[in-house]
Amino acid sequence: MNYNDIIGTLGVSLILLAYFLNVFGWLSNKNKLFYLLNIVGAGLACYASWLIRYWPFVILEGVWCLVSVIGLLKSTLNKKPTG
Repeated sequence: MNYNDIIGTLGVSLILLAYFLNVFGWLSNKNKLFYLLNIVGAGLACYASWLIRYWPFVILEGVWCLVSVIGLLKSTLNKKPTG
């Protein structure tokens, strides 16, 4: 396994972990960890795709990462103070 395979495998594993945990109800899609797993996973998968110059997945994973960043920001900014 070469460098880009390792990076890509780690990236998609994090995305699939977030999905798996969400589907089975162990992690809400509103949880910051859900967004972080998607951000890091998609970022790594995007980078691995860029390394091998596979542009469809560079776009897919880049957009996935961007949407996850926006989701995290919205989730963080929409928190109402308690008390």
